[in-house]
Amino acid sequence: MAGGITDTGELYSPYVGLVYMFNLIVGTGALTMPKAFATAGWLVSLILLLFLGFMSYMTTTFVVEAMAAANAQLRWKRMEKRKEDDEDEDSSSGVSDSDVLLQDGYERAETRPILSVQRRGSANIFEITERVEMGQMASMFFNKVGVNLFYFCIIIYLYGDLAIYAAAVPVSLMQVTCSVTGNHSCSVGDGTKYNDTDKCWGPIRRIDAYRLYLAAFTLLLGPFTFFNVQKTKYLQIMTSLMRWIAFILMIILALIRIGRGQAEGHPSMAQLSGIRNLFGVCVYSFMCQHSLPSLLTPISKKKHVNKLVLLDYILILAFYSLLSFTAIYCFRNDTLMDMYTLNFTNCDIISVAFIRYFLGLFPVFTISTNFPIIAVTLRNNWKTLFHREGGTYPWLVDRIVFPAITLIPPVLVAFCTHDLESLVGITGAYAGNGIQYLIPAFLAYCSRKDTQLVFGSGTVNKHLSPFRHTFWIVFVLVWGFSCFVFVTANIVLSESKL
Repeated sequence: MAGGITDTGELYSPYVGLVYMFNLIVGTGALTMPKAFATAGWLVSLILLLFLGFMSYMTTTFVVEAMAAANAQLRWKRMEKRKEDDEDEDSSSGVSDSDVLLQDGYERAETRPILSVQRRGSANIFEITERVEMGQMASMFFNKVGVNLFYFCIIIYLYGDLAIYAAAVPVSLMQVTCSVTGNHSCSVGDGTKYNDTDKCWGPIRRIDAYRLYLAAFTLLLGPFTFFNVQKTKYLQIMTSLMRWIAFILMIILALIRIGRGQAEGHPSMAQLSGIRNLFGVCVYSFMCQHSLPSLLTPISKKKHVNKLVLLDYILILAFYSLLSFTAIYCFRNDTLMDMYTLNFTNCDIISVAFIRYFLGLFPVFTISTNFPIIAVTLRNNWKTLFHREGGTYPWLVDRIVFPAITLIPPVLVAFCTHDLESLVGITGAYAGNGIQYLIPAFLAYCSRKDTQLVFGSGTVNKHLSPFRHTFWIVFVLVWGFSCFVFVTANIVLSESKL
C-alpha cells in the first residue's frame, strides 16, 4: 500500500482480471455473512447488500478515475522534465541572466500544461500503465493532513484485518479439535451452545485451547512480520482453488439438505438490532478499493474496465445472496456459527469425515497464507507514515520496533475476544467505511480539481467515472459520515441497555 510507483507486473486479459477481482473480494468476510443475515432478517439484509454493493461499485470507479489522473500527472511531469533538460542545454550556450531565466521558467510552468496536451494530444495521457498505489495517490492529491488521515485509516483497517485473522484460525482449530476429542464428538453446529469455560481435553477448557492455538499461530506466523514475504502465483492459485471448492461445497450441501426437507431455518424479515453488524460485514465483504491499483493496472485492455467491474459486482452479489439464503433456510438462526464453515463439521450434516475436516479447517489454510502478507503491508505503512525525505531508520527501530507494533496489538485483541462477527462488523463499519467510501470520494474530487488545474478544463479523463456529477461524490461523503454516526450511536445505545 505504501508509497511509490512499483512494477506493473505481467499483463493479463480483462477476463483474468475479472477472476482475480472476484477472488480478492470474496474472502473471509463472506464466511461471517450468513450469521449477519440471520440476525438482521432476510429482507433488510438483501436490501442493504444490494445498496452497499452499488455504493462499493461507485467508489471503485472513483479509484479507477483517480488512477488514470495519477498516471496522467506522472506522464506530464516526465514530459516537462525532458523539455526542461533540453532547454537547459540550449540556454547554457546563450543567455546567462538568472532573473530572466527564472521568470521564463515560471511563465512556462504556468502555460505548458495545456500547451503540452494540445501539442501531444490528450487521447493516451490518461492511460493506466503504471501502478500507483493508494498511498501514492493520497500524497499526490491530498494535503499533509489528508495524507496522514489516509494512513491512519488504512493502518486501523489492517489492524482489524490481522485481529480477525488471528482469531479466526484458533477458533476454527478449537471448534474442530474440541468436538473431535471431547464428550461432544461431531456436535459442532447441532445447536448445542458451548461456553468458553466448558471442557475441551480433560482439564483444558475451550478458552484455554483457543489461547494455546493463538499462541502457536503467533509463534509460527508472527516471525514473518520481521522479514519480507511475497505472495507467489502458485500460492494464490492454491488458495483460490480451495476457496472456490469450499464455497461451492457449502452451497451444494445446504441446497441438498433443503431439497430433502431437512431445512430448519425460519428467518425473520427484519430485525433492526442486527443492522450494525450486517453493515460492517457487508462493507468488509466488498472491500477491494485498496488493492485496485495492483489488480487493474496489469489488465492489457482497459477500454471497458468499468463494465467488467460492474459484471464482477453483479456476480458477487448473486454469490453472496445464494450463500446467505441457503444458509439461513438450512440452519436455525441460533445454530449459525460466526464462521459459517463450522456449521458443516457436524456428522448429521455431512457423513464424510474428509469433507467435515476440510470445511472446518478451511479458514486455517487460507488465512494462514494471508496473515504474513497483511502484516508486512501494515509494517510498511507504518514506516511510510513516519518517513522523512532523505532519512533512514536505526536498525533497532526498522527491524524490531515497527514489526513489534504491527504484531502485538492484533494478537492482544484476539486474546481478549474471538467474537468474529463483532470484529468484522467493527472493522468494516469504521476503518472499512473510510477506505471504501470516504477516501475514494475525496480522491475523485481532488484528482478532478488537479486535472483541471494542470491540463485545463477542456481535458477529459478517458476513465472518468460514470458517476461523474459532483452530486455522487457529495452523496458518498454524506453516506459515509452518516454511517459513522449511526454505528457509533447504535453501539452506545446497545451498551447502555446492558
